[in-house]
Amino acid sequence: MKFADYTYTRPDYEAIKKEMTALTEELSAATSAEETVKIVQDITRINNLIDTQANLWSIRHSVDMNDEFYNEETKFWNEYSPLFSELATNYYRVVVASPYREALSDILPDTFFMLAENQLETFSSEAIPLFQKENDLVDQYNALISSAKIEFQGQTLNLSQMPPHSQSTDRTTRIAAHNAINGFFEANEAEFDRIYDELVNVRSEIAKTLGFKDYVEYGYKMMNRFDYNRDMVKVYREEILKHVVPAVQKLRDRQAKRLQIEDLKYYDINLNFLDGNAKPQGNPDFIVSQAKEMYHELSPETGEFFDFMVEHDLLDLVAKEGKDSGGYCTYIPDYKSPFIFSNFNGTSADVDVLTHEAGHAFQVYRSRWIQPSEVIWPTNESCEIHSMSMEFITWPWMDRFFNEQVDKYKFSHLSDALLFLPYGVLVDHFQHEVYEHPEMTPAERKATWKRLADLYLPDRDYSDSDFLSHGGFWFRQGHIFASPFYYIDYTLAQVCALQFWKRTQVDHDENAWADYLRICDLGGSKSFLQIVDAANLQSPFKEGALEATISAATDYLDSIDDTNL
Repeated sequence: MKFADYTYTRPDYEAIKKEMTALTEELSAATSAEETVKIVQDITRINNLIDTQANLWSIRHSVDMNDEFYNEETKFWNEYSPLFSELATNYYRVVVASPYREALSDILPDTFFMLAENQLETFSSEAIPLFQKENDLVDQYNALISSAKIEFQGQTLNLSQMPPHSQSTDRTTRIAAHNAINGFFEANEAEFDRIYDELVNVRSEIAKTLGFKDYVEYGYKMMNRFDYNRDMVKVYREEILKHVVPAVQKLRDRQAKRLQIEDLKYYDINLNFLDGNAKPQGNPDFIVSQAKEMYHELSPETGEFFDFMVEHDLLDLVAKEGKDSGGYCTYIPDYKSPFIFSNFNGTSADVDVLTHEAGHAFQVYRSRWIQPSEVIWPTNESCEIHSMSMEFITWPWMDRFFNEQVDKYKFSHLSDALLFLPYGVLVDHFQHEVYEHPEMTPAERKATWKRLADLYLPDRDYSDSDFLSHGGFWFRQGHIFASPFYYIDYTLAQVCALQFWKRTQVDHDENAWADYLRICDLGGSKSFLQIVDAANLQSPFKEGALEATISAATDYLDSIDDTNL
């Protein structure tokens, strides 16, 4: 069966409510372990059905945001997803109190109960209208982003199609491309401000309704951060400032020398080499064919996985009009199928996004033994270990994609991993400030972004753009609008992924692949630090771990004469 044949049917909420309510009551009254297990399996089947249909709608909506049918379905999901959450929460309330909880351990891992307990704290029927409004506002942001029609060099392009021009070797073209992108955000500044202002207000009201001090406190619980808190993250941010920001400044100095530019501006930083960035040496079909060979050579497990993805048409990779921006992987429970979405545009990011999302997809493919969809995935910072590490584990095959440009690619790829860390922490710090002070005006939020950007990104010179110099860059960071507090996760995982890079590419550790495969098989059955431990990695929160990891990467980069790449 191909993905196109996967059947979408809008769930009948009233019928599901009736069945779920009856089963939940039966679970509460169950008098044996056997009866409890059977009821939980029946409820799991219903929850997986809901998750399946929600994912089919979401995928098809993001693939073509002009599709009228799925646009109409968006209205349904915005309204009813909180109502489905209410049914799940009622179930969680009963199952966590079950006297037969131990008998459920074969189908419900400990993390399921941890997630369920967090859900009980972060959901209330009273807040359903607020969750519905939040869903609608996020969809408004996505629709605004996908509506971009940028006139550039005789073409009409969307945001995902602009990077080849913003990375041009011709500085005049780069400037024009960035001006065109900025022009879209500046022209829609009032609308972006309105959407985010309403999101901050509604999220703060959600936190207040649920009895939290602020949305930050709510957000940590909502993100299921079992192993760490906001104080630990604050210390981690300080470590980034201490160890990574200076390393990034040195990398920018080297970049300026390579580009023969004394005044490196924001529109220069996406170009790594004077003669151009490394690019895949073929079209999307070439990239997929090379990836298929690569994954067969990497291991029997990855070969089987990638064949499954190709045979079932579970890859939608190329940027096109009306398609949502970005890239993601999701999972369709009833078909036991991962799905990869991206926007190929002819840059090295095409390979990055494929290996990244394939890391997610391979993990969830290996975790299909887990019955409840809630814990097929681990928590977000753990998920990103699988994806970011896969980018580095596949390094030995990068010559297949980049040919003679492979050394340029590897230098840029590892550099970008370090360059990303301060930005990722900035996004997280900004959200802390915003939700700790929800009364801020749009202008004050931009001033906050600018103040923090000056701290974490002193290498960014926005003096040529009034819009960016006043703190407008964050409009394009979709996570800030759609997935609050989902960003520090990438940086924590990057620190772990860099350890896999060192083990596989420098130390040639024969046990590294076994460790990676082990954590893919664990899925969401363990917490973040338990997964880090299972992978034989150092926690990013452990004293010295960040310094050692960054030193290993910078030593490698320092050993390369990048002027000859």
